[in-house]
Amino acid sequence: MRPLYVRQLTTEEIETLTQGLRSPSAFTVRRSQILLKSHERQKPQAIAQSLHCSDQTVRVAIHAFNQEGLGSLAEKSHARHDQAPMIDESGCERLQELVRLSPRTFGHEMSVWTRPLLAQQLHQEGYTTSEVGVTSISNALARVGISWRRAKKWIHSPDPHYEHRKKDETT
Repeated sequence: MRPLYVRQLTTEEIETLTQGLRSPSAFTVRRSQILLKSHERQKPQAIAQSLHCSDQTVRVAIHAFNQEGLGSLAEKSHARHDQAPMIDESGCERLQELVRLSPRTFGHEMSVWTRPLLAQQLHQEGYTTSEVGVTSISNALARVGISWRRAKKWIHSPDPHYEHRKKDETT
């Protein structure tokens, strides 16, 4: 198997990589070091040994540069880009309706919604394939423009003295 090297670099690319050695980003510094050493025709194993990283890291950097050019010097997001939200648009609309209603309407013993209870209710109604976590509920509420704190303020107690007691708690 023949060794992997970076493609032929232009003078502008060499200058940019040299400037990248002084970057505040450790990722950019490491990529610049790898690419410059590969330009000097060092093998990936030798580069990895001298920089104390894996040879796979060196190969990934070289392939990325050969495909993207200087754009490969900036660190990309590590988040998955193919993952769809756990709660779709119809589930978000239903969630928006649920937070305005009492949980007792649906047979729950509690008088206020909790995020796990909202997740359970959405699953029971078939809006999600499984019971989702509180983060998914918070993200779905945020997509429809509702913060969880605001949702809690919509809930009212059937107690006629509720407003008076609520004011006493806040003062």
